[in-house]
Amino acid sequence: MKVLLIGVGGVGEGIGPVKCVNVEHEEVVLVPRWIKCRRVTFKYGLGDKFIGALKAIKMLGLDNKHAIDVKGVRVAPRDVVAACLPDPARLGERMSGKTCAGTWVKGIKDGKPRQVYLYQVADNETCMEKYGVQAVVWQTAVNPVIAMELLASGVWQGTGVLGPEALDPDPFLALMPKYDFPFELKEM
Repeated sequence: MKVLLIGVGGVGEGIGPVKCVNVEHEEVVLVPRWIKCRRVTFKYGLGDKFIGALKAIKMLGLDNKHAIDVKGVRVAPRDVVAACLPDPARLGERMSGKTCAGTWVKGIKDGKPRQVYLYQVADNETCMEKYGVQAVVWQTAVNPVIAMELLASGVWQGTGVLGPEALDPDPFLALMPKYDFPFELKEM
């Protein structure tokens, strides 16, 4: 599936067309626990070269987690692949471009069909310059920091293990600009 993600306003001009693939992610299980919905999917945008590499790894069985015997040593093929990959902490300076994390919601509001796309775009070179980490790391790290502030201040409260889906999103969105983490909401 091709998805065109286009930013507007303060976030920037978007990231352009991206081929998206379904992946397993906790949101697929957690969102329906708190939000009444018929379907939740998680997609990740990957380049054609990366998708090709993943297909080759799978085709060769190198994604297998079960250990096999290699010249008298038991080793899981995917552990060998992981050991051969570059250190992610050292990739940031060699990467360029933008990443986009977003939620596309389709449903009925006030009796009328509505679709919105809430998203956050981060530029890798900017993140490396300002924060010393790659864009995906920045996007991943800011979310729990905002959540911790909301929990510490008592704005978010609850008992047990709660994902962000169980809590009011408006205070979270209000704090995003404070953390230099702008977002956009696009009516589809």
